[in-house]
Amino acid sequence: MEWIKHALCLMAAAPLVFGTLLAMTEAAGESGWKLISATRILENIKVLSSDEYAGRAPASPGETLATGYIEEQFKKVGLKPGNPDGTYFQSVPMVGIKADPSAQLVFTDEASGKQETLKYADDFVAWTKHLEPDISIGADMVFVGYGVVAPEYHWDDFKGADVKGRILVVLINDPPVPDPQDPSKLDEKTFKGKAMTYYGRWTYKFEEAAAKGALGCLIVHQTGPAGYPWGVVRSSNTGEQFSLVTADRGMSRCAAEGWITYEKAKELFALAGKDFDALEKSAVNRDFHPVDLRVKASLALRNTIRTISSKNVVGEVEGADPDLRDEYVIYTAHWDHLGIGPEVNGDKIYHGAVDNASGVAGLVELADAFAHVQPPPRRSILFLSVTGEEKGLLGSQYYAEHPLYPLSKTLAESTWTG
Repeated sequence: MEWIKHALCLMAAAPLVFGTLLAMTEAAGESGWKLISATRILENIKVLSSDEYAGRAPASPGETLATGYIEEQFKKVGLKPGNPDGTYFQSVPMVGIKADPSAQLVFTDEASGKQETLKYADDFVAWTKHLEPDISIGADMVFVGYGVVAPEYHWDDFKGADVKGRILVVLINDPPVPDPQDPSKLDEKTFKGKAMTYYGRWTYKFEEAAAKGALGCLIVHQTGPAGYPWGVVRSSNTGEQFSLVTADRGMSRCAAEGWITYEKAKELFALAGKDFDALEKSAVNRDFHPVDLRVKASLALRNTIRTISSKNVVGEVEGADPDLRDEYVIYTAHWDHLGIGPEVNGDKIYHGAVDNASGVAGLVELADAFAHVQPPPRRSILFLSVTGEEKGLLGSQYYAEHPLYPLSKTLAESTWTG
């Protein structure tokens, strides 16, 4: 969890980045921004989202093309290699795990013995980060609201409940707490209102479940709060899943992580004799307590495992001030997308023009401006295009855990993401 603290510190600094940059380039006025070309941005988006790049999945030919193209653009605009080893790349070791699609998830009511069987991809998706060829689990299920422990907001969905060895059911996003002065709006003082905090990320919910000793964790997908349909969850998670290589072979994570559809979640709660809508409403309160569903979930996963090396791409504009050039501002945008998956509207390539070829194109154009602005920035600027964002912020996590330059010397970070 230490990398999260570093990453959150960087993200918290992001709103300050533009003020910092204005202070660094004050003498240059607006000259740097005048160098930015919308035409070149569009050209780079077209290249990165073309059929040839096949959706830019990590460990695919699309990665080789994308990272090579970004390196070429960094060189073209005049960036120095961003890695102190003299290259434009930071290797990111990953492990890929693909579950057999024959997997089934079964809910069994303990009192009546009645069962509900969910179909992989249509009703649920699940995977494991354990480097084991076969995973088989069965455990009682507990609804833990939004699965959030946030002391700064005086929020704890667990209330000391022992969920070790259980399978958790959690809601998507941050708790949408109404503004006490205007219930039609969200409370800006609690989870920043409409802005999603890290507590709302699915990565956080899985990490918190593991920290509590849970055996598994299932997130309830809802299209409205998520901002994307079930098809996105399915296409993102039925293929090969990646994680960083760890010494414990992923054993510190839950044995199973996944999502279930909103419709199947309601059926699960009905099987347990519970009202999903009522419990969902009760979860938007600080006094919420976990609810034992008295339903057992059973899941078996057969896995194919491989290790790969992906890449972050990094370039640098060295600061002009000898006393300040060892301080850094980082701009990031992830280059990866979803690759090739189930056909949608006659096309199996998920091109990722918005998410996030547009961010990479903007990153390159900003790099060009900083490389040529006069006078040059006093501090050093890093342009970091990261891998594995779609797989759980993996490239960002790896950089936070293995920074090329000390985090204590990193003043701010700003991210483009889709």
